[in-house]
Amino acid sequence: MASFSGGPFDVRSVVAGILSESREGVDLDAVPWGNFPHGHDAREAIRLLHKDGEAGEGATGVLWGLCANDSPAAAALAMPFLIPVATDADHPHRAAALAALSGPARAGHQGIASREELLLHRNDPRHDAPDSHDGYGYGYGYEVTGYPAGWSVAAARTVITTATNVLLPLLKDCDSTVRVDAAYVLATAADPVHIVRTSLANQFAADEDSMVRAALLLAIAEITRAHPHPPTVTWLRERWHDRTQAPDARLAAAIGWLCLTDDPAPAELRQTVDALADDERAHAMEALPWMNAASGTNEPGLLRCRRCMLHPADPDPEAAFWDSLF
Repeated sequence: MASFSGGPFDVRSVVAGILSESREGVDLDAVPWGNFPHGHDAREAIRLLHKDGEAGEGATGVLWGLCANDSPAAAALAMPFLIPVATDADHPHRAAALAALSGPARAGHQGIASREELLLHRNDPRHDAPDSHDGYGYGYGYEVTGYPAGWSVAAARTVITTATNVLLPLLKDCDSTVRVDAAYVLATAADPVHIVRTSLANQFAADEDSMVRAALLLAIAEITRAHPHPPTVTWLRERWHDRTQAPDARLAAAIGWLCLTDDPAPAELRQTVDALADDERAHAMEALPWMNAASGTNEPGLLRCRRCMLHPADPDPEAAFWDSLF
């Protein structure tokens, strides 16, 4: 695929061209949708979404489906057209559009709950060559269609980074679900000078919703993993250690801290997580997209994280389920 790098079959280049123009001035039909697997499906979804009517209700589901089926290239190509919908407070499908922005930016992350891989951005330009086929996708860095998965992820994150200034105000939205999804999307942005991390931390200090605060902590940990900031590691440790924090927030801080350090888990952290991570709270925290993505068969994401990070010798319920079928 190296020979296609930078050309009309490279979603990174096509997206960059769209972003260089005013989105209102881009002809939807002029975009080379047909160069990418399922591109025409993505184009039709965007066309329906911009109609504002009932026909747009299932449009974002099409884009989610492409990501779920490990074919996110066309969904990444659609993202510049999702941003105006997601940031339009009057659009009836803005929440669905916002949620759909996160799919292409995190290809191949379902079921991951280990300290080594949770919150990890694997196409890190500091470690990977621009055209290398990183660890995303089913086949050694390829989508199921054969397209380089890392190209789709990079294109999606470029869109989010470019739109940071219009996405950040969503952290203050009156809808708590929008605030959670905005944090999830923004955590994938490039943030070398820590503008996004600072905004997330400021909102954490101001927000009164415990589940949103938990989301903000996970987003802070994720973006800090991509852009190291040692004071934030210490700050997260203080958050899980603080008994005045809500249990959701303490658990999120503990998971985030574990992903940012190689230090052995302190006994106090183990005791805190084991005491707070019960079934009821685990099911409630499935509302957080990080936990929902980490979940496995018969195991909510929070409990999967606890097992993988703190009790790796415990039996895996998912493995037990599949073994029972044969």
